Amino acid sequence: MLALSLAPPGALAQGTTGNANLPTLGDSARGDLSPVFERRIGEAIMRDIRRDRDFLDDQPILEYLNGFGASLVAAHPGARGETGADYYFFAVRDPMLNAFALPGGFIAVHSALLLAAQSESELAAVLSHEIGHVAQRHIARMIGQQKQDALIPLAAMLLAALVARASTDAAVGVAMGGQGLAIQRQLDFSQDAEREADRVGFQIMGAAGYDTSGMVAFFSRMQTASRAYSDLTPAWLRSHPLTSERISDIQSRIRETPYRQRADSIEFHLVRARARVLQDESASGLAAARAAFEAQLAQQNRQQLSAAHYGLAYVALKKGELAKAAASLASARAALERKEAAVFSAGPKGSDGGAMFTSLALEIKLAPGQTALVQQQVVAEAEQAYQRYPLSRGIARQYASALINAGKLDNATRYLREQVQLYREEPKLHELLAKVYSAQGKLALQHMALAESYALGGGLLAALNQLTLARKAGDATFYDNALIDAQEREWQKRQREEMKEQEENK
Repeated sequence: MLALSLAPPGALAQGTTGNANLPTLGDSARGDLSPVFERRIGEAIMRDIRRDRDFLDDQPILEYLNGFGASLVAAHPGARGETGADYYFFAVRDPMLNAFALPGGFIAVHSALLLAAQSESELAAVLSHEIGHVAQRHIARMIGQQKQDALIPLAAMLLAALVARASTDAAVGVAMGGQGLAIQRQLDFSQDAEREADRVGFQIMGAAGYDTSGMVAFFSRMQTASRAYSDLTPAWLRSHPLTSERISDIQSRIRETPYRQRADSIEFHLVRARARVLQDESASGLAAARAAFEAQLAQQNRQQLSAAHYGLAYVALKKGELAKAAASLASARAALERKEAAVFSAGPKGSDGGAMFTSLALEIKLAPGQTALVQQQVVAEAEQAYQRYPLSRGIARQYASALINAGKLDNATRYLREQVQLYREEPKLHELLAKVYSAQGKLALQHMALAESYALGGGLLAALNQLTLARKAGDATFYDNALIDAQEREWQKRQREEMKEQEENK
């Protein structure tokens, strides 16, 4: 809620003149909200978002969005802004067309917007726009504007108190006028920020090699939708009000830019298929997704055909139809490999969707209901997948799950201990480690691992409770108790600091 009060849910825009470098903000904005505090606000909001059921905690989607977003950021020297923003991209389950930037570089996309984007260039347009908001520090600037505008209604209310002696109606008029002026100033700021974000977003997606006409295509389609929906205007348009002037400005920039065609990667289509399934996992939602994928099978484009089979495989997995899921996944791979298909570009850096196909294959074999034989066989497959795709955190965790399901607990413990040393900020690794310790009957270590997981998720109180349980478990060694005491002191100190900071910022 804090983030939404600081900035419109959609993103704020960035802007600039036509220069290739992003402008540097003045000291006033920097003083209103320091980069460190801005990031801390974003991290606090993200802790709440991650606990929300509508946070799409789906590793293939997260890996795609962060890889895609990172390529946009890397393409433009000024995309990180003066604060050197460290970006994190994620998706939330929501039927409204929307995307938004939080303080500190956290950028979200609604599942509906993923489905509405008809190409990667259109998705690049939205994410580049949001990156522009972060790079230009629009939230910090908006807070500075709000502090100034707070004086306007205050002065108006003081004046109204004097006028009220003569006329109550006149006093109301004075007060409303002051509020209206403050609101208008905020609207003016928002519109300027949106124009900035358009311009910087245009620069970013162009530098990354995407078709810049995707920006005007997506924005124009959303503007048309706003006329059709009336009061049901998509959220992205309410928080990113489009004007003909903005679209015309983008069109004029496109005319000055050489045309560049960009083929979509297969991952884009596969991610959209996953988003369609995850957007509504009810029985009716899965039935609607299946119908959409079956209709998509009529497409001649092999990427679309492959994505349709992939989506059917994912629907079958959600329904527990494991044999059907495996068969549909095999069809998805076969459709992509058809020799008679038109010339196909694999996308950036020869991307072929292999990691996503492999991940879903493992997901099917790790699903509840699989035979003991499959659970044993999947260990070797998961290890090979981990070696082939070492940067995939999802596959890394699937390998750990395969070891646990196969009863190879000692191997799982060694592997996960190595992983938590390499990726200390990954809560799910600690959760898996706690699962292994539980199976081994190591209660103190189980509670210590859970404590780490809760602390990384922002639940310091729950983490401290787990440390108390670890101390009382009875099997804690002298070394374990020393670690428990040290961690408890650290988290208690952090908890006091957070409470003090909350009091100071009330």
